[in-house]
Amino acid sequence: MKVPRGEGLFAGTAWHYARYRPGYPQAFLDDLIHHLHLTGPSRLLDLGCGTGQLTLPLAPHVTEAVGMDPEPEMLSEAARQANNLGLTNVVWVKGNSADLPADPAHFTHVTMGRSFHWMHRDQVLTALDEMVDPAGTLIIANDSCLVCPSTPWQQAIEDIQRRFLPPDHQHGPAPTATPDRTHEQVLADSPFPRVNRRLYEFQRPWTLEQALGYLYSTSLPLLELLGDRRPAFEATLTDTLLTIEPTGHFTEPVTLEVLTATRT
Repeated sequence: MKVPRGEGLFAGTAWHYARYRPGYPQAFLDDLIHHLHLTGPSRLLDLGCGTGQLTLPLAPHVTEAVGMDPEPEMLSEAARQANNLGLTNVVWVKGNSADLPADPAHFTHVTMGRSFHWMHRDQVLTALDEMVDPAGTLIIANDSCLVCPSTPWQQAIEDIQRRFLPPDHQHGPAPTATPDRTHEQVLADSPFPRVNRRLYEFQRPWTLEQALGYLYSTSLPLLELLGDRRPAFEATLTDTLLTIEPTGHFTEPVTLEVLTATRT
């Protein structure tokens, strides 16, 4: 599906993002629901929500969920999925971390799934100090990336993608977060310095269709860069991956890091 690309970091990717970005493991979601006691009245902000990969599974367990993202297309896809699921307690808000504080009401919990590295972290945490209830919690979740190779089939994807990109291509915007400080170190110097770190390790299954769809969901404007070379790219990728694994089913080892931060 050809999608027009706008000016934002993930503009034009929402259709693929909603269908091919993997969700989060049920064990993590169950632990989060249990740890945060999401059975009582609570209000959740999912910052950098994308198409709702974290907002939607948590929404049934809170009084109200607010998904915030700078891309209108992402929010439209998220709203469509929420409607399909019959969720009526989710509000979708266009905005980015620079717009905080964006809501006069306070939140019990704030989640940031695969998004904190795109933000000005110190600025965001200072703003959230005004928005989060005194006993509130921040949850930052980041996992492995399909295009960071750890297996032969992932390495093949990276090699083929590099071959098909224009030689003068710039690799796209780098994350805003500087590598000199980890998320934990940033949190330690913030209003939310009490941090618990937990890792979830598991195997994530992929099909050829899912892997290709994922490539079109990233901040790299791959569809635009491929142009009329898209059919050749897809054919080369398919042939190469089937040579590696004829079943067309692949496995990615994943480590999900979850940081839960509160005030002292």
